[in-house]
Amino acid sequence: EVQLVESGGGLVPAGGSLRLSCAASGFTFDDYYIGWFRQAPGKEREGVSCISSSDGSTYYADSVKGRFTISSDNAKNTVYLQMNSLKPEDTAVYYCAAVFRRTYMIPTGWEDYDYWGQGTQVTVSS
Repeated sequence: EVQLVESGGGLVPAGGSLRLSCAASGFTFDDYYIGWFRQAPGKEREGVSCISSSDGSTYYADSVKGRFTISSDNAKNTVYLQMNSLKPEDTAVYYCAAVFRRTYMIPTGWEDYDYWGQGTQVTVSS
Protein backbone atom coordinates (compact mmCIF):
# COMPACT_ATOMS: atom_id res chain seq x y z
CA GLU A 1 0.00 0.00 0.00
CA VAL A 2 1.40 3.37 -1.03
CA GLN A 3 1.67 5.77 1.90
CA LEU A 4 2.91 9.33 2.06
CA VAL A 5 3.15 11.02 5.43
CA GLU A 6 3.96 14.71 5.71
CA SER A 7 5.33 16.43 8.77
CA GLY A 8 7.02 19.66 9.75
CA GLY A 9 4.29 22.23 9.26
CA GLY A 10 3.58 24.95 11.79
CA LEU A 11 3.23 28.63 12.52
CA VAL A 12 6.16 30.91 11.74
CA PRO A 13 6.61 34.67 11.36
CA ALA A 14 7.29 36.19 7.98
CA GLY A 15 10.92 35.70 7.06
CA GLY A 16 11.15 32.47 9.00
CA SER A 17 11.92 28.94 7.87
CA LEU A 18 10.37 25.50 8.01
CA ARG A 19 11.40 22.11 6.71
CA LEU A 20 8.68 19.76 5.57
CA SER A 21 9.24 16.02 5.34
CA CYS A 22 7.44 13.44 3.25
CA ALA A 23 8.04 9.85 4.31
CA ALA A 24 7.13 7.39 1.57
CA SER A 25 6.43 3.68 1.80
CA GLY A 26 4.83 0.92 -0.23
CA PHE A 27 6.60 1.57 -3.51
CA THR A 28 10.06 1.66 -5.06
CA PHE A 29 11.18 5.18 -4.32
CA ASP A 30 13.43 5.60 -7.36
CA ASP A 31 10.60 4.68 -9.72
CA TYR A 32 8.45 7.66 -8.77
CA TYR A 33 8.37 11.41 -9.04
CA ILE A 34 7.56 13.15 -5.78
CA GLY A 35 5.98 16.57 -5.63
CA TRP A 36 4.95 19.17 -3.09
CA PHE A 37 1.69 20.99 -3.68
CA ARG A 38 -0.22 23.52 -1.64
CA GLN A 39 -3.74 24.76 -1.32
CA ALA A 40 -4.81 27.95 0.39
CA PRO A 41 -8.42 28.58 1.42
CA GLY A 42 -10.52 29.51 -1.59
CA LYS A 43 -7.71 28.83 -4.03
CA GLU A 44 -6.83 26.01 -6.38
CA ARG A 45 -4.18 23.49 -5.49
CA GLU A 46 -0.87 24.50 -7.03
CA GLY A 47 2.47 22.88 -7.64
CA VAL A 48 5.33 24.08 -5.47
CA SER A 49 8.25 21.82 -6.21
CA CYS A 50 8.87 18.34 -7.60
CA ILE A 51 11.81 15.98 -7.74
CA SER A 52 12.98 12.87 -9.52
CA SER A 53 14.70 10.89 -6.80
CA SER A 54 16.49 8.72 -9.36
CA ASP A 55 18.49 11.52 -10.97
CA GLY A 56 17.88 14.53 -8.72
CA SER A 57 16.22 16.69 -11.34
CA THR A 58 13.88 19.27 -9.87
CA TYR A 59 11.12 21.73 -10.64
CA TYR A 60 10.18 24.89 -8.76
CA ALA A 61 7.24 27.20 -9.17
CA ASP A 62 8.32 30.77 -9.94
CA SER A 63 6.80 31.96 -6.68
CA VAL A 64 9.21 29.89 -4.58
CA LYS A 65 12.41 29.88 -6.66
CA GLY A 66 15.37 30.99 -4.59
CA ARG A 67 13.49 30.47 -1.32
CA PHE A 68 12.52 26.79 -1.29
CA THR A 69 14.76 23.77 -1.83
CA ILE A 70 13.55 20.23 -2.49
CA SER A 71 15.76 17.25 -1.76
CA SER A 72 15.49 13.51 -1.30
CA ASP A 73 17.15 10.99 0.96
CA ASN A 74 16.78 7.76 -0.96
CA ALA A 75 18.08 5.67 1.93
CA LYS A 76 15.20 6.94 4.06
CA ASN A 77 12.60 7.13 1.26
CA THR A 78 11.99 10.70 2.32
CA VAL A 79 11.65 13.95 0.42
CA TYR A 80 12.21 17.29 2.11
CA LEU A 81 11.10 20.80 1.33
CA GLN A 82 13.25 23.44 2.97
CA MET A 83 11.32 26.71 3.00
CA ASN A 84 13.19 29.91 3.77
CA SER A 85 12.17 33.57 3.70
CA LEU A 86 8.57 32.58 4.17
CA LYS A 87 5.85 35.04 3.25
CA PRO A 88 2.24 35.28 4.42
CA GLU A 89 1.17 34.23 0.93
CA ASP A 90 2.92 30.89 1.48
CA THR A 91 0.22 30.04 4.02
CA ALA A 92 -1.55 26.88 2.88
CA VAL A 93 -1.97 23.19 3.47
CA TYR A 94 1.05 21.51 1.92
CA TYR A 95 0.65 18.08 0.37
CA CYS A 96 3.16 15.51 -0.75
CA ALA A 97 2.25 13.46 -3.82
CA ALA A 98 3.76 10.70 -5.93
CA VAL A 99 3.39 9.37 -9.46
CA PHE A 100 5.10 6.54 -11.32
CA ARG A 101 7.79 7.75 -13.72
CA ARG A 102 5.85 7.26 -16.95
CA THR A 103 7.28 10.35 -18.60
CA TYR A 104 10.75 11.77 -19.17
CA MET A 105 9.82 15.20 -17.85
CA ILE A 106 8.75 15.72 -14.26
CA PRO A 107 5.01 16.36 -14.19
CA THR A 108 4.16 19.57 -12.39
CA GLY A 109 0.37 19.61 -12.30
CA TRP A 110 -1.47 18.25 -9.30
CA GLU A 111 -3.76 16.30 -11.61
CA ASP A 112 -0.76 14.29 -12.83
CA TYR A 113 -0.15 12.72 -9.43
CA ASP A 114 -1.83 9.56 -8.20
CA TYR A 115 -0.94 9.22 -4.53
CA TRP A 116 -1.36 11.87 -1.85
CA GLY A 117 -0.53 12.44 1.77
CA GLN A 118 -2.91 13.93 4.30
CA GLY A 119 -1.32 17.38 4.22
CA THR A 120 0.36 19.59 6.77
CA GLN A 121 -0.62 23.16 7.63
CA VAL A 122 1.87 25.96 7.13
CA THR A 123 0.89 29.36 8.49
CA VAL A 124 3.08 32.42 8.04
CA SER A 125 2.14 35.41 10.15
CA SER A 126 2.76 38.95 8.98
